[in-house]
Amino acid sequence: MQKMLGYMRKAIQEFDLIQNGDRIAVGVSGGKDSVVLLRGLWLLRKFIGIEYELTAVTLDPGFDGVDGDYSPIADMCDEMQIPYLLKRTQIGEIIFDVRKESSPCSLCARMRRGALHDAALEAGCNKIALGHHYDDAVETFMMNLFHEGRIGCFSPKSYLSRKELWMIRPMVFAPEKDVRRAAVKNGLPIVKSKCPADGNTSRQKMKEFLYQLDKENDGLKFRVFGAMRRAGIDGWGYSNGKDGRE
Repeated sequence: MQKMLGYMRKAIQEFDLIQNGDRIAVGVSGGKDSVVLLRGLWLLRKFIGIEYELTAVTLDPGFDGVDGDYSPIADMCDEMQIPYLLKRTQIGEIIFDVRKESSPCSLCARMRRGALHDAALEAGCNKIALGHHYDDAVETFMMNLFHEGRIGCFSPKSYLSRKELWMIRPMVFAPEKDVRRAAVKNGLPIVKSKCPADGNTSRQKMKEFLYQLDKENDGLKFRVFGAMRRAGIDGWGYSNGKDGRE
């Protein structure tokens, strides 16, 4: 996990993501990104020099009307002595059975965000940590450009004024391959998604498109990420006001 901890520490310090006294709700879907995030924040707490508390929060979408089994996540939280909040929802039923959405991802994301915000407040937290990584940022930037014709991305941190919550993303410097490697090498529990749309989404198509482009143009994702930072869009600018070059 050392490499992951380095990425996370850099993001926390550069974007000022965590302060003393923070109570952080970590969104844990059960996928590799969220479990690595949770483990990383737990380990960082021991030496980063910032006092903060963690609560793991899982939203069960209830796909096909069946409760998901998140006992491996509960066991990991018990081992780390982190409070674990599992919220059962009807998000899957609403999207796929009631509304029969042909493009379900956008609505699902909005519903999950709302439920996560409420769960974080219920747990007495002032921040929510999400497991978005470096590749997610590049993919989101490109999806906004290709599908909406706009320059933009999610932010490393953002304030939700209506809920009085901060949303933070401590893994934004971590490439997906390193996140995957950390999950495997550390034997972290993974709960596979049962979403009917899994593997057949616009994001998956963009991921595959960028993978091919990066193979043909070595370093393309690195250059896109650098352009986002130098442009300073959506909070991605360099904290020293420079362009990141020596």
